[in-house]
Amino acid sequence: MTSPAAHVSAIVELAGTHIPVLLARVEERLAELARGHGPELAEHAGATIAAGGKRLRPLLVLLAADRPEDGDERLLLAAAAAVELVHSATLVHDDVLDAAELRRGLPTVWSTAGRAPAVATGDLLFSRAFAELAAAGSLAAVRSLSRASSALAEGELLQRQDAWNGAVPVERYLYRCELKTARLFEAACELGALAAARDDGEVKALSAFGRRIGLAFQLLDDVLDVCGPASTTGKHRGTDLLDGTVTLPLILARDLDPELAQIDLRSVNSPAAATELCERIEATGALDEARSRALAIVAEAKYGLTALSLDERQHAALDLVADSVVARST
Repeated sequence: MTSPAAHVSAIVELAGTHIPVLLARVEERLAELARGHGPELAEHAGATIAAGGKRLRPLLVLLAADRPEDGDERLLLAAAAAVELVHSATLVHDDVLDAAELRRGLPTVWSTAGRAPAVATGDLLFSRAFAELAAAGSLAAVRSLSRASSALAEGELLQRQDAWNGAVPVERYLYRCELKTARLFEAACELGALAAARDDGEVKALSAFGRRIGLAFQLLDDVLDVCGPASTTGKHRGTDLLDGTVTLPLILARDLDPELAQIDLRSVNSPAAATELCERIEATGALDEARSRALAIVAEAKYGLTALSLDERQHAALDLVADSVVARST
């Protein structure tokens, strides 16, 4: 499996000297925001942010702008921080809903502090995101992040409605993924484009790029839940199955193996049972089909960039972002 972190490092190196500087400033601001709300919440919020990840969404904000000499730098930095704060908030809340013990290989706030502190931590991160963006003074930016956050909530509700339902159709699954994941990627690119004062056509094209790679990201994340080792994913294999979440690999596998369509998902109630079902899904070839669908979406995203007047360096950096999504499961 190719290291996605290696791709991210290559993106930053390719993007230009201003991008690492801006990323460092975003990181400093995130740490400041986590520290500012009392010792207990600061501890949990700080640990959540420090757990990090690849900062792909803030990087998209910066790359979609890519004009160090133009636009609104204050808005750009606020947008990059706000997108990561919203992402972190959703992870904390997801862990509460899923009773997840691990996130990125580390204990979750829910598992170490309990439900109430975890909910409060997620709420804090959400509130700080919008306070940060509002302070930058762009109503359009606040609206963009608000739309993405509303989509996240709607997607979570749909996922809860679909829990344990092995008959979920592909179309509903894809719509759920768009709401829960793709819309925040879309907002990241839109916010960067707004901060750089790009024209409407560029804003739309960059937003579409973000939405597509966000959708592919989720599809491949669901593939990893079935086949990825805990050392790579930071969570137990089959975690989605254990909490009743029906994803593309199972949806495709049930058509390839009719016996899978007869399984009562509530009977998958232990890590051993989840692992066994993962192996049955993998044996059908459904993971290859799911990967192919994700790769096709990534190809569409990269093709859409050709309509933009981007310099070679920026175009190559955005292409590498798309490739980093694929690298997670190949």
